[in-house]
Amino acid sequence: MDKRLLSNRVKVMPESATLQMAQMARDLKAQGKDVINMSLGEPDFDTPEDIKDAAKKALDEGYTKYTPVPGLPMLREAIVAKLKRDNNLDYNINQIVVTNGAKQAIANVCLTMLDPGDEVVLFAPYWVSYDSIIKIADGVPVVVYAGIDQDFKVNAEQLRNAITNKTKLVLFSSPSNPTGSMYSKAELAELADVLKDYPDVYIISDEIYEYINFDKGHQSIASFDFLKDRVIIVNGMSKGFAMTGWRLGYMAANETIAKSCIKIQGQFTSAANSISQVAAAYALNHGIYPEMTKKFKERRDVFIKLLKDIPGFKVNEPHGAFYLFPDISYYFGKSNDVDTITDSVSFAEILLKDAMVATVPGTPFGAPDCVRFSYATSIEIIEEAGIRVKNCLKNFR
Repeated sequence: MDKRLLSNRVKVMPESATLQMAQMARDLKAQGKDVINMSLGEPDFDTPEDIKDAAKKALDEGYTKYTPVPGLPMLREAIVAKLKRDNNLDYNINQIVVTNGAKQAIANVCLTMLDPGDEVVLFAPYWVSYDSIIKIADGVPVVVYAGIDQDFKVNAEQLRNAITNKTKLVLFSSPSNPTGSMYSKAELAELADVLKDYPDVYIISDEIYEYINFDKGHQSIASFDFLKDRVIIVNGMSKGFAMTGWRLGYMAANETIAKSCIKIQGQFTSAANSISQVAAAYALNHGIYPEMTKKFKERRDVFIKLLKDIPGFKVNEPHGAFYLFPDISYYFGKSNDVDTITDSVSFAEILLKDAMVATVPGTPFGAPDCVRFSYATSIEIIEEAGIRVKNCLKNFR
């Protein structure tokens, strides 16, 4: 094959670790294996019936044509109303861009704002695609790590030490993927106080798990007036509304950034799916679905207890999303006389091979001592997974 066939960009780009592990689990299932898949960040609930009905109505009413690149006015207005109702944030329709999933919103911003060599302070553990998206846009990720002893949350001193004269963006999620940790208003205030001193640094706040929070309540760093114009909020319909396959995200930013992201999106994909947009407008206008969050909390509590019962696991208590991200470094170097666990990658591979439980290693999340479990499945399956993992690891000494 011609060595010039592929670009250097794609040669060095890693495959998404979550999608890779999910495919490995599917392949084993296709072979008849009884695999428990805890790798994908996808709610197991079906999209609520009233949202599906809104989509069917959209079809009947003829919403089958291209829409404006930034989205249907009805959806952008619903997003403006949602941001005011749920977050007490004032935006106008020209500050809203609807995207093909929240991932595209992050890519739009990075492609819009980064020049070669610009630095992005990236809070770790981070979602696997952040690092690659920054690099595709010729940016330089500057990783700031917070371990389980900090509840996986970066503090103000760490942020200040990471900012240089090349810093253009700060990127983080709350509630977090992969940890489920949430920043409180007080913790965000400390970060905002640091950012006050750097007026040329902008912030991407990924809030896709906003509605899946259990007791503290979601807070946005955009709620600080002196910072709001420099915050790009990214959100979407996948998690809180169980609309993963509908591929619908959105962003809110100052008009200069929003207009530039529309320009980028217009060249790559144009607008998002018209029917998904109508359904999303309905969903946002009719509120959240707390029964899903209640079930996620029940599952979290069961799974925490199970994982804490496994020797060597360090487990925190996340307040959002649907992940547990235990530190499993206790097992590094341990063997069952057939296999040796050397890192989080081999740990996840052994769990899949011997326990038939699919997880995602922490290394691609910037946390090589950890592994991610998604508990977006039934309590019965969670309990079975806990038994399998414990039985597998008791053989490693």
